[in-house]
Amino acid sequence: MRARRWLERAGIGLGVVVALVAGLFAVAWANGERALARTYPVADPPLVAAADAATVERGRHLFGSRGCVGCHAEGGVGKLLFDSGPVARIVPSNLTRSLTDPAWADDSVGAAIRHGVRPDGTPLVFMPVEDYAGLDDADTAAIVAYLRALPPSDNDPGRTVVRPLGRVLHLFGQFPMTPAAHIDHAPRERVAPPVAPTPEYGGYVAQVCTGCHQADFRGGLVMVPGTPPTSNLTPHPDALGGWTQDDFFRVMRTGVRPDGREMHPLMPWREFGTMTDVELAAVWAYLEGLPARE
Repeated sequence: MRARRWLERAGIGLGVVVALVAGLFAVAWANGERALARTYPVADPPLVAAADAATVERGRHLFGSRGCVGCHAEGGVGKLLFDSGPVARIVPSNLTRSLTDPAWADDSVGAAIRHGVRPDGTPLVFMPVEDYAGLDDADTAAIVAYLRALPPSDNDPGRTVVRPLGRVLHLFGQFPMTPAAHIDHAPRERVAPPVAPTPEYGGYVAQVCTGCHQADFRGGLVMVPGTPPTSNLTPHPDALGGWTQDDFFRVMRTGVRPDGREMHPLMPWREFGTMTDVELAAVWAYLEGLPARE
């Protein structure tokens, strides 16, 4: 008799747990659908995307050195970025195919880069728009010009899918499903500081690091489940304190830290390492001047 009661109670308890889990996933899924359906109006000044060789070359450099190629692959043909089981399958698109759609006018491409939205205003998934929200108007136009100059490719890398656990993590703010929800979409002109090895220009270039290392550069984010937190880039003794500019150049060019450890493969040092000496010197000048943070 007691065994029967115990089994009945266990069955009820299990049923309650199953119902709670199912309810959590249902709430998370509905929340995710609302996030994906939300629209963000963009009214930035129109881009002027010249197609001259110098502009296209500038766009090629930016596409390669600001992390775009790390996600969208050489030639912008797209690739599988990662497949994290029940969390998500993230597949940056083939840009050469996307841009054949008339909806992707130059300003729409610019909005995707700096606002993380499609032509209809809905958010792109996992687009690290924090890194590019302040991208200079001329630099944005140069990237657009470069993308327009790419040879077409029929590569089909697949589709991005945010799975149930990813929806739950998004519900609790632990998965950046729609970064467009967290940036300023106010229309404005964007003008970069003069290109020079200065902290001012370094701060502009270093914005491509904020999506992973946070706005204050103290890191600590887990970008992909199962990977270590991002590094602290401030002059804290446990971070970049004690590093020299030569150390910084070496790690960005070779992926090897001053203590001989290799950078985690998730860190796109190969792409960032294609920055010019002036760009890297500027980033170092900026990071060196940050307040140390734990």
